[in-house]
Amino acid sequence: MRRIFFSALLVAALLAGAVPFAAAAPDNTIGINVVLSEPVSDAILADLGTHGRVLDVLAEINALTMRIKASELAAIQALSYVAAANSDAARNGGPVNLVASGEEFSDGMSTWDLDITNVTEFNAGRQVDFDGAGVYVAVIDSGLVKNWREYFPAGRVATEYGVAFGGGGGERGWVSTQPNKWQLDVNSHGTHVTSTILGYRYPLGDVNGVAPLATVIPVKVLNQNGSGWSSVVARGIRYVADLKAGPLAGHPVVINMSLGGPELDAMEKAAIDYAIAQGVIVVASAGNEGTSGMGYPGAYEPVISVAASGWTGEWTAASWWRTLDVPESAQPDEAYIVDFSSRELPGQDLDLAAPGTWVVGPYETNSGQRSWYYLGGTSMASPHVAGTVALMAQKNPALTASQADAILTGSAVYLAPGSRSVWTPYGYEVEYTWGADATGSGLLDVAAALAGTP
Repeated sequence: MRRIFFSALLVAALLAGAVPFAAAAPDNTIGINVVLSEPVSDAILADLGTHGRVLDVLAEINALTMRIKASELAAIQALSYVAAANSDAARNGGPVNLVASGEEFSDGMSTWDLDITNVTEFNAGRQVDFDGAGVYVAVIDSGLVKNWREYFPAGRVATEYGVAFGGGGGERGWVSTQPNKWQLDVNSHGTHVTSTILGYRYPLGDVNGVAPLATVIPVKVLNQNGSGWSSVVARGIRYVADLKAGPLAGHPVVINMSLGGPELDAMEKAAIDYAIAQGVIVVASAGNEGTSGMGYPGAYEPVISVAASGWTGEWTAASWWRTLDVPESAQPDEAYIVDFSSRELPGQDLDLAAPGTWVVGPYETNSGQRSWYYLGGTSMASPHVAGTVALMAQKNPALTASQADAILTGSAVYLAPGSRSVWTPYGYEVEYTWGADATGSGLLDVAAALAGTP
C-alpha cells in the first residue's frame, strides 16, 4: 500500500455498483474461496458441485475456489468438511542504457531511510557486513515495468522464476497463469518496492539498497491498476512456497507483500501457513487506514507486519534524501509515525515500524519513460524489513519466521507515544501524533537486528 507525493499519479480503486431498490436483494453469482478441514477428494468435489461450480483446486493447502449463487454460501460454510469459506477478498497494492547484469549497488549512495535504520552512513558506505547474497526475496506485487533493466542489474532478478497470476474475484473466479506479464507492468508499484531491497540506478549515481545482492523473484498478483483478489495472492504465495520446497530448497526465501485488504481471507491464511511450514519468512505492510485498523494479511500474527515511520529532518534541504547525514540521535528523537499508517486494533498484530514516507525510487507515470518519485505508505516500509530479513537469513540460513519476528521486535528502537512537528515542502509544519497502537515494538534497526541474529 502506498501514498503518492509530488505527482498526479493514477490511484487504483475498486468500484462497487449501486443496488437498485427491490423487494428482495438479487441472488448474485459470486466467487468464493473455500478451505477444507481434510484433503480434497473426488467425493468432496462432487458434493460441492451441487452448490455451484468448482473452478480451481489448490491441493497443497486443501483449498479451492468456486462460483456460486450468494444464497449458497451459508450452506457451504455449514458443510462438515469445510473449515472456512468466504467471498474472494479485494487486495489493493528507443535506445536504453541498461544496467550490466554483473553490477550491484552495495557501493551506491546512501539515502535517509537507509541511514536512519543503520544500513548506511552518509559518505561512509554500508555499515553492515551483509548484503543478502544467496537469499531470494519474492516481491508479491504488481510485477516490474518493461524497462526494469534500466533500473536494476539483470542478475539480481530471477527471470527464470518470474510469474504473473490473474483473474479471481466476483463472477470470474478463475485464476490464470501469465508467465511473461510479470515484466510488463504499467502500475510501477512493484518496481518501487523492489528498489528499496536492491537499490537502483539514478541519473546522479547508483543508489544503495537494503540487500543489494539478494535475488528478487517478481510475482505479479495485482493487475495493471494495482488492485486484485486474495485468491490470486494465495496462488502467488503457494507458488513461492513450492519454489522453497523444490528448486530453492538450499536457499533462504523471504516474501514481501506490500498489499492488503480489510478482511483475513481463509485461502490466503492457509497459503501463508503453508509457506511458513516450508521455511519461507513472510513480511507485509500494515496498511494505510490510520485509526480504522490494519490490513490483511499484515495483521495476521505469523506475518511480520510493518508500519510507516518518518524523519523530522525530511525537508531540511531539497536534496535531503541523498545529501544529508541523518544524526545518530534520529532514532527515536527525530522519528515519528505517519498519520495514514494503520493502527493496531484488538485481535491484530503489529510488529514494528520502518521508513515509509518520502522514499525515492523508480516509478513511471508514462510507460517506458524513466522517472523517479517520492512515495509514501506502508508499502514503502515493508521492503525495508523484508530486505533486513534477507540480511539476517544470509547470516543464518536456517532462520525461521518466528525467530526473525522475535529478533526484529526484540532489537527495535522503542518509540514512545507522542507528537512531532514536521516541516513540509509546502511551506508549513504538520503535527503528527501517535499512540502505542501505532508502533508495534518500535523502529527498525538493521544493525541491531543483525547483531541479534545467531
